[in-house]
Amino acid sequence: MNRRSTGWPAFAIAGVLALLGACDRATPSPPGAGPSVTSRPSILLVTLDTTRADAIGPDATGVETPSFDAVAARGLRFRQAYSTIPETLPSHSSMMTGLYPAGHGVHENARHLSVTLPVAAERLKQTGYRTAAFVSSFALARRFGLARGFDVYDDRFPGDRSERTAKETTDAVLAHLAQTDGPQPVFLWVHYYDPHYPYAPPEPYRSKYARDPYRGEVAAMDEQIGRLVHAFDARGPSAILIVGDHGEGLGDHGEAQHGDLLYNATMHVPLAIAGPRVTAGVSDTPVSTRRVFHTLLDWAGLPTDHSLIEHGAAVAEAVLGEAMKPFLEYGWQPQVMLVTGRYKVILAGRFEAYDLTKDSGETRNLGSAVNLSADVRKALEDYPVPAPGVARAPDALDEDAKRRLASLGYVSAGAAPVVRKDAPRPADMTGLLASIDRASGLFAAGEYARAIPLFETILASDPHNLDAALRLATAHSSLGHEAQAVAAFQRAAAIAPGSQDVRTYLALHYARTKEWARAVPLLEQVVAESPDRMTAVEALATLKAREGQLAMDEERTEAAIAAFARARTLAPSAFRNDLELGVLYLAARRYADAKAALDRVPSSHPEYPMALFKRAQVSVLLNEGDKDARIELARRKADAITRPLIERERLFKR
Repeated sequence: MNRRSTGWPAFAIAGVLALLGACDRATPSPPGAGPSVTSRPSILLVTLDTTRADAIGPDATGVETPSFDAVAARGLRFRQAYSTIPETLPSHSSMMTGLYPAGHGVHENARHLSVTLPVAAERLKQTGYRTAAFVSSFALARRFGLARGFDVYDDRFPGDRSERTAKETTDAVLAHLAQTDGPQPVFLWVHYYDPHYPYAPPEPYRSKYARDPYRGEVAAMDEQIGRLVHAFDARGPSAILIVGDHGEGLGDHGEAQHGDLLYNATMHVPLAIAGPRVTAGVSDTPVSTRRVFHTLLDWAGLPTDHSLIEHGAAVAEAVLGEAMKPFLEYGWQPQVMLVTGRYKVILAGRFEAYDLTKDSGETRNLGSAVNLSADVRKALEDYPVPAPGVARAPDALDEDAKRRLASLGYVSAGAAPVVRKDAPRPADMTGLLASIDRASGLFAAGEYARAIPLFETILASDPHNLDAALRLATAHSSLGHEAQAVAAFQRAAAIAPGSQDVRTYLALHYARTKEWARAVPLLEQVVAESPDRMTAVEALATLKAREGQLAMDEERTEAAIAAFARARTLAPSAFRNDLELGVLYLAARRYADAKAALDRVPSSHPEYPMALFKRAQVSVLLNEGDKDARIELARRKADAITRPLIERERLFKR
C-alpha cells in the first residue's frame, strides 16, 4: 500500500535535532526587539493539570464548562491537541521550551530543567514584559527549574500542604493583578491542579457531580477560569491560551490515573487560544502542546515558526509524544507515539495503529492493516530513549521534598531498571499498576509491613522488576527482618548483577545492623565509581566517622585519623568530629593539623571547653604569640571536666 492510499502525508525527519524540536527553535532576538512594548498584548497562559479533552469545552461529555467554552467561542479551538508526555513537570517543560522531552531531558516529575535551555518567560522578559507565575502543585515548585524569567513565581501552599485549590490560586492571582498597573504588558502563567486524584470537588459541584467527582473538579476549576479571564480582560488588550498538560485514564485501557500509557485518555488535551490575529473557529489539525512556546513568542512580537496563532488550521506536522515512566522505573518497553492526519501510531515493543476519526477511544488496533511509511517508522524508531540511570531519584531532593511529592502520588523509582529486549509492554501490564501505585505509596509513608505483600505480588508477575525487589529488601531491612532482607537483596543482585543500586541499598542495610563494617567496602566502591552519588557519600562519611571513633577508643591513633579524615573529605559540611580529629593530631604530634581541626570546632559544640583546652596546648607547643591569651580563654570557659586538667597542665606553667 503506498503512502497516498494509507492517508500518511509526507513529512521529513531531518535527523535527531529536528525530531527534538531544536531546528525550529525561535530565533534569538536582542532585548527590546520587535514591536513596541505598549503595542503588544498582555498574555495569559492557563495550564490545566490532568484535564482530559473530553472533560472540558463544547465537545465535553457529562460536564458543563461555560468559562472555557466562552474563550473557545471567541478564539480558535484545537480538537486534536496532544501532550508531549503524561506527567506534569516534563509536559510543562515542553510548553516552556518548545522541545519534546527527548530535547529538554525531563522525562519524569522531580527532575530539573537544565539552565542552559531558554524558557518562554526569559524571552518575554527580555522584550519588556512583566512576568508572573502562580502554580498549584509542588510538582512545579521553583526548585525544578521553571521559575527562570519570572519576576514573581508563587509556589506557596497553605499550611503543610503540597497543593492548593483553583480558588486559592485565583485569589492569589487577583490580589497580584490588583497591584499591577501601567502600560507595560504582562505575561501571566496560572496553573490549576484540581482534577488530580483524589477527586474531591467543593460544593455545589460535589453534589452536582456526585457520580463523577473527576468532572466535578473540572467544573469547579472552570468557575475559577471565568474569574481569572474576567479580571485579566479588564486590564486591556489581551491574548489568552488555555491548555491541558495531560489527561487522566479513569480506567480507559486499564489505566486509572496517568503516566504509564500513551492512549488518548492521557495524551489528548484541551487547547484554545484567543487574542490578536486569531481567527475564531475550530481546527482539526493535530498539534503538539510544545507549540505553546512558539505561540507565546509570536504574540510578544518575536520571530518564530510553528506558532498556533495564524497557522493552526493550515500547517500539518507529525506530532510525537512519549511515556517513559514504565521503562525508566520498571524496565518495561519504552513508549513513543506519533499522530499525523487521521492516524495515531504507538511503538512499544510492537506497532499499534488507530484511525482516530473512526475510533477516538483507540479500541481497534489496525495493526498490519495499515502500512506504515518509512518516514513514520523512522520517526518512531529514531526517537531517543533516555538512559535508564535517570530513573534514580535525584540525591538533591531532601526528605521534605520527597514527602511532598509522595503526598501528590509521585514516588520515583529508587534504582535504574534492567533493560532487556523481551521486556513486557506497559499496555499488557496494567493489571499491576494499581498494586505498584499502592505499594509505592505505602513504602513512601513508611508502612513497610503493608507494602511487603504487594511487592511480592508485583515480583510474582514481573520477576525482573528491580525497583520492586529493592523496595522489598529495604522494607524488610527497615523492619529488622535481617534474614528476609538479605534474601531479598540476593534476589535483587540476581536480577541486576553488578548494579550500583543493589550495592548501595545493601550497604545501607548493613549500616543499620551490627555488621555495619561490611557496608564500608561496598560504599567505597560505589563512591569511587560515582562520586556524586550523595546517598552513598553521606553514608560512607557516617560510617568512617564511626570507624574513627572505634579506632580512637581502641587507641589506634593513625587508623582513627585516617578514618576521620576520610569522613571529613567525603562530607565536610556534615562532619562533626573536628574535636576528636584535633585530639588525635595532637597525640600524633601533628600540631599544625591539630590547630586547624580545633579551630573548626564551633562554640555551640557541647564539649567546646575541651576544644579550648586542647587548642591552648597546641598554641604552647607551636609557641604562638597569643598562647597566653588562649590559656586564659580556656580557664575562663572551663567546665567541671577541663578545670582540673588546666590546673595540672605542665605546659601552662612554663
